[in-house]
Amino acid sequence: MVFEVIPAVDMRGGKCVQLVQGVPGSEIVSLEDPLAVALDWVEKGAKTLHLVDLDGAIEGERKNSSIIEIIVSRCREKDVHIQVGGGIRSFEDAASLLELGVSRVILGTAALQNPELVKRLSNEFGSSCVNVALDAKNGKISIKGWTEECAQTPVEMGRKFEELGAGSLLFTNIDSEGLMQGVNPVPTKELVESVRIPVIASGGVSSLQDLQVLKETGASGVVVGSALYTGRFTLEEAIEYILK
Repeated sequence: MVFEVIPAVDMRGGKCVQLVQGVPGSEIVSLEDPLAVALDWVEKGAKTLHLVDLDGAIEGERKNSSIIEIIVSRCREKDVHIQVGGGIRSFEDAASLLELGVSRVILGTAALQNPELVKRLSNEFGSSCVNVALDAKNGKISIKGWTEECAQTPVEMGRKFEELGAGSLLFTNIDSEGLMQGVNPVPTKELVESVRIPVIASGGVSSLQDLQVLKETGASGVVVGSALYTGRFTLEEAIEYILK
């Protein structure tokens, strides 16, 4: 399995942004043209893009759909995989994205509140199209744009959603997210070792060495945002580094 570096294109108010720990108003990056950003990552070697409608994640209603549609259309022409999350709350939401050509939908709040949605989508479109986002703070799952904490742990939920048909998991360690202070590999490794499906890591990457640390957990890839946007390293450097 090839460990993959996946650039994040997070959208809020029609712009490409990077927030600190998902808090609105904490933008450390704000770029006017998400399409140009996405195409630039593809040009620099990205094989998969991670698109998030932050308005959708926080407010529960997708607000950047038209931009996402354009990005998906343009990137499909270049044989690039697209995973999309943020505000996907129903079967119809997810189905419309998959029918548009999205490679996999990322379900967070919707999966936690309606686990059968994962099973239904997996049966209809195949497990590879269904990714469940497990965002954790202090070892517990968070939902609704990280504004509410649940009692369950990532390992408990990871096993449950694997049984329901999820083809992969996206694990974000909120304690590290956006702080640019490095990664804590322990919770990622615990989840990887608890399930048989691929786990994509996210949160806290600030150096090339962090990529290696996460690769050694057994994760299948890592979503990188702030480190790329603030110039800690380039995508080309990251791809070359993990291939060594």
